[in-house]
Amino acid sequence: MESAEIRRRWLSFFEERGHTVVPSASLIADDPTLLLVPAGMVPFKPYFLGEVKPPHRRATSVQKCVRTPDIEEVGKTTRHGTFFQMCGNFSFGDYFKEGAITYAWELLTSSVADGGYGLDPERLWITVYLDDDEAEQIWREKIGVPAERIQRLGKKDNYWSMGVPGPCGPCSEINYDRGPEFGVEGGPAVNDERYVEIWNLVFMEFERGEGTGKEDFEILGELPSKNIDTGLGLERLAMILQGVQNMYETDTLRVVMDKATELTGVRYGADRGSDVSLRVVADHIRTSAMLIGDGVTPGNEGRGYVLRRIMRRAIRNMRLLGATQPVVADLIDVVIKTMGEQYPELETDRKRIETVALAEEAAFLKALKGGTNILDTAVTETKSAGGQVLSGDKAFLLHDTWGFPIDLTLEMAAEQGLSVDEAGFRRLMKEQRERAKADAKAKKSGHADLSAYRAVADNSGSTEFTGYTSTAGESTIVGLLVDGVPSPAATEGDDVEIVLDRTPFYAEGGGQLADQGRIKLDSGAVIQVRDVQQPVPGVSVHKGSVQVGEVTVGSSAYAAIDINRRRAIARAHSATHLTHQALRDALGPTAAQAGSENSPGRFRFDFGSPAAVPGTVLLDVEQKINEVLARELDVQAEVMSIDEAKKQGAIAEFGEKYGERVRVVTIGDFSKELCGGTHVHNTAQLGLVKLLGESSIGSGVRRIEALVGVDAYNFLAKEHTVVAQLQELVKGRSEELPEKISGMLAKLKDAEKEIEKFRAEKVLAAAAGLAGSAKDVRGTALVTGQVPDGTSADDLRKLVLDVRSRVQGDRPVVVALFTTANGRPLTVIATNEAARGRGLKAGDLVRTAAKTLGGGGGGKPDVAQGGGQNPDAIGDAVAAVERLVAETA
Repeated sequence: MESAEIRRRWLSFFEERGHTVVPSASLIADDPTLLLVPAGMVPFKPYFLGEVKPPHRRATSVQKCVRTPDIEEVGKTTRHGTFFQMCGNFSFGDYFKEGAITYAWELLTSSVADGGYGLDPERLWITVYLDDDEAEQIWREKIGVPAERIQRLGKKDNYWSMGVPGPCGPCSEINYDRGPEFGVEGGPAVNDERYVEIWNLVFMEFERGEGTGKEDFEILGELPSKNIDTGLGLERLAMILQGVQNMYETDTLRVVMDKATELTGVRYGADRGSDVSLRVVADHIRTSAMLIGDGVTPGNEGRGYVLRRIMRRAIRNMRLLGATQPVVADLIDVVIKTMGEQYPELETDRKRIETVALAEEAAFLKALKGGTNILDTAVTETKSAGGQVLSGDKAFLLHDTWGFPIDLTLEMAAEQGLSVDEAGFRRLMKEQRERAKADAKAKKSGHADLSAYRAVADNSGSTEFTGYTSTAGESTIVGLLVDGVPSPAATEGDDVEIVLDRTPFYAEGGGQLADQGRIKLDSGAVIQVRDVQQPVPGVSVHKGSVQVGEVTVGSSAYAAIDINRRRAIARAHSATHLTHQALRDALGPTAAQAGSENSPGRFRFDFGSPAAVPGTVLLDVEQKINEVLARELDVQAEVMSIDEAKKQGAIAEFGEKYGERVRVVTIGDFSKELCGGTHVHNTAQLGLVKLLGESSIGSGVRRIEALVGVDAYNFLAKEHTVVAQLQELVKGRSEELPEKISGMLAKLKDAEKEIEKFRAEKVLAAAAGLAGSAKDVRGTALVTGQVPDGTSADDLRKLVLDVRSRVQGDRPVVVALFTTANGRPLTVIATNEAARGRGLKAGDLVRTAAKTLGGGGGGKPDVAQGGGQNPDAIGDAVAAVERLVAETA
């Protein structure tokens, strides 16, 4: 049974039994404590935490998930993978243990003809929590599983929580016996390789307190309603139904390995080492395609770094397998064709996915070259110092800066006869991970901080936003925090957070900055609002300070926004939509939005592009935007179902989470996007849009910055003033400025070349005299000296080589000259073949001189260069070189 059919049967089974089918959420987690979605229940987390009321009592999904804590184990074992699909069914206060157990057994054991998976009931083993007598009784009496195939396990294995205070409960796992060829008998308590877990049923019925680890926490009591959260690993079930040894041999991964075999000529199964690499490639390429498909782009932080690391491990393993040419295009193509049946958006976004992936491959191949140079230098320095072990900090630098996995550094160092200080490397990696864990823990503790806002939501409901149609209005204060703590009242000078039952203030979101303004109470009290956020869904928190009087919960209030600020932001937001569409028209659908910020009078817009946008294209985009303004197109907003919005071609932003009903903003016949922000009513209200330029903010992501309305006019007015001043200086018309200024710069460049030529000739003129000053040091002709300050490194090098060639005879020659440039000493040293035959190498001599100067250096045996910090030590450096020549010669 193919993976796509497993997925289809799952959703169909539960839909027929009253479950709402919920599409997989994006891998980009809508949760500040997570980078990526690691489990199937994550999109339902707000329901389980009580932050949001569930829209349905029963739900089912097949959720895309990514986990990377064990990334180093991928490929080495047959059970670790980074991307997987988690099939889940959920009950929010509806059915509980008996319902979940009955559904699971029915789907697994029903015949294929009846819509089930057709597993042999005799090969299924059950685990339950130590004291969960109820679950054990249901399995025995209701389902008929023999007692000898039911095992009780402890908290570590059969008790679930989110790792923070909140819902928790015992779980029951269904395991499949793969047979004696996979190990000894005895059930999952004895051998989890033979008895592989395929389905976990979580009975969420208790609330846990603080604690660490999987076992060290207190159970506080029962939840108000009992919930069900189950998860079946699609890849594990596919492994069983397809009769293969491991998940890498299932249909969606084996085809990637086959393509890697085709590209490298390395057969799977021939060698353990190459098998590991093939499995890494299959897993990581599929994960990369899914992450890029959901809008992640490679970078050096957060989820972007996760993607970059995964992609680079895949590319590096293809190199280890023997690939010498770019391979990502062929591998990504296979993934899209294979996974596209389950996730059609992969085919829809194929061009964008391929563009991002190919750009990252090119960047890594370039980094591989640069990192190799760094490694070669480190190896040379280690050997020169008499060492045999490459330091851990060098290995960490290669890993952290150049993306070199440690095993690549180990292999390349071994090729040059060195080992690597792995302990030092692991220590630095551990420190980095501990810092990351500390950050994650700090973020997790944020759940407690939200309790006050959730309490307001529970007592007063969500905040009604009236700002689409009004800029001021009556409201009531339903929540008040002073310095972050709930309070019944606040007085003049207090920093406060106010929650109103209804508000015209827009809370920051979707790239649009929050409104500012004032809240006035009937008592005369005034609150200056400087920011508005939604820390929990639906609750708008107005942050500001009490300017006058006393503020109390329950007071009637009049909320009014800063109208000029709102209008300026609205102009910027509408301009962002126009820019997005104009870019897509010019560059294609790959120019998808990757972020934005709309502030008063200006905006920035991030979009996908593998290369810089040519200036001519930017000019065309800018012209098109301003032509749309002149067309005076109406801007309209309409709420509709997400399916209807997609049918109408509305553009959605990657990473944004949308509900079943969405707001669609349409600008005439030019633009249509899903958007919850505020906008102008007609494009003519924008006045003018000026694109200031574009730049790179990460691999495959560009940023445009622009001005709108009066801000754009002021910018152009200043530019006009500058142009007028230039016209006066060069005595020409504005259209003549480029040619006249270009001519001036060309003349200046020619003059600089002449000056440089004169300086070089003056330096080289000293060559004959220097050659004649050579003194004999134990049979070696040694030339030393200091040339005029300001001599460039290039000129000094030419002079040294010239002097070396002028020294008469076939005796050994060493030339060591020094200068000072920009206040720092510089030296170049050269040796001839006879000197090198005596062991006099330029690199060794330069290191000695540079050390005396307070710096470093290196190079080849025939010529090397170095520098330092102390120009007063040049005389000592000359003496050090002479001593080394005497000792070596």
